[in-house]
Amino acid sequence: MGLARIRATVLDLAILAGHLLLYPTGVLQERPPATPRAAPPAGPPHESPAAPPAGPPHASPGAPADASPGAVAALPTDGLDRRPVLLLHGFIDNRSVFVLLRRSLRRHGRRHVEALNYSPLTCDIRAAAALLDRHVRQICARTGHSRVDVVGHSLGGLIARYHVQRLGGDARVHTLVTLGTPHSGTRTAPLLAAHPLVRQMCPDSDVIEELRRPAPDCRTRFVSFWSDVDQLMIPAETARIDHPDLWARSVRVKGIGHLALPVHHAVAARVREALDAADEAPADASGAASVA
Repeated sequence: MGLARIRATVLDLAILAGHLLLYPTGVLQERPPATPRAAPPAGPPHESPAAPPAGPPHASPGAPADASPGAVAALPTDGLDRRPVLLLHGFIDNRSVFVLLRRSLRRHGRRHVEALNYSPLTCDIRAAAALLDRHVRQICARTGHSRVDVVGHSLGGLIARYHVQRLGGDARVHTLVTLGTPHSGTRTAPLLAAHPLVRQMCPDSDVIEELRRPAPDCRTRFVSFWSDVDQLMIPAETARIDHPDLWARSVRVKGIGHLALPVHHAVAARVREALDAADEAPADASGAASVA
């Protein structure tokens, strides 16, 4: 085991210990935020407020992001109401894993950030994807946006991709960012293979085979973050999206393990960049996020 892998393992273990303390705070499903009431129009009572613009405004491409540790950026003053962001956790986890990423997104101008828990008793990716579909529809109805962005960690990214590719979710999901997701399947933890969700993450599963099928009209844009020291992705490149019909970009993350992906400040900065630049065509070459 190389030094980089050892460091990543130690960091993952430290993060696991901290996450176990936070886990109880994310067990219950998140309550939808109250929709703020519109302020009364200024001027004489007979005047009507201006009609809202058609469709949701988009983030400005290439918005800068500060990835320095502990940096806090002021909320943007451009007045843009950016697309809502929905966070989806991985296997045997809950929304508490996104405490730091959620904070980072909100500090940098994402006003609508929510997390979805799927039941720990869920045994089918398809069922979890159907739940995600209902939740996305509710967010769109509640916020007035026609589309949302989704960030999924590990299995959560696979659920979100199934929703987009197989259940018509591309109509409402503008950008899907995945963190350490086994897009081509992985063969880890053989002792856990008795669980149906683990079997569906294997390379020869029916779910993975469905995701390999043609998807010529998919409108969602994909950004997959994969780590060169992710010990749960075998091989590590399985966390990349490799599909001829999908508008996808893969970002290589150096020296950060599987559990650290949703909590590391450098990854959070790159996720923000990916969402803010989502209206640009993704480059063919993979990006890189390095951590000393």
